[in-house]
Amino acid sequence: MNDYLQKILKGQAINYEAFLKKLPEAFRRRHRDLFSTEKVAANRWRVTVLNTSMFDELQRHVATPVSRVDAARKGNSHRHGTEVSFLLVYHGGLASDRPDSVVIAGDLVDLGFRPATSVLVVENERNFFHYRQMLAFVAECLNEPLELASCDVILGGGNRITQSSVLNWLAGYQRVFCAFDYDAGGLQMFATIAGKLGDRAQFVQPTDWQPWLAQFRMAPKTTERFTKAVAMAEDLGFIPLAQAFRATGKFMEQEMILND
Repeated sequence: MNDYLQKILKGQAINYEAFLKKLPEAFRRRHRDLFSTEKVAANRWRVTVLNTSMFDELQRHVATPVSRVDAARKGNSHRHGTEVSFLLVYHGGLASDRPDSVVIAGDLVDLGFRPATSVLVVENERNFFHYRQMLAFVAECLNEPLELASCDVILGGGNRITQSSVLNWLAGYQRVFCAFDYDAGGLQMFATIAGKLGDRAQFVQPTDWQPWLAQFRMAPKTTERFTKAVAMAEDLGFIPLAQAFRATGKFMEQEMILND
């Protein structure tokens, strides 16, 4: 939206119809009071500001929020990351099967245990609850033993794990295993983590997808979503996974790991 507004101020032509779709509703209803347009080419209009005070208000409205509260005032708190993150963690020091917690507020981290050298990030709550089975699955994929004594397990669903402050804390682990859904969303989460942590981040997947093809049962919502997943798998070097996508035409949710 800010790009559109800058082009309008510079007198550059824009796709006005696409611009209107992104315009906040309160301003979209009054766009004829705010702008006049002159079509200069196919799908291109030169836009003139008619009401400068309303335009200034629009600029303030779409400006990047400085906090979660500021974003909420502007109608969408999700435009700004949370200042505080809460993570559930299973670790070797637990006296029961109730997970511990980590509180991350910017650079401040509050935790009551000593982190292991490795960590397994699990996207789904049910898989997180069955952390022993997930550790066994990761060990099978890695072809090496993996136990809670040497590997913490974190619930990282809802993209909370990709927040900058959380990634800064995860950087303290030597190895970060990522157990996400095998779809475009899961691959995007991993790509974000790997972009910050580099080779320390590992995407958990079988070395041979052939025995798992029957578990690919989730139909992509759109063709674009499917082609994006295939392209991302290839870009990340996960060629067998891309082949599994193509062979089945579907995605695999991580709950299927527990389907035995």
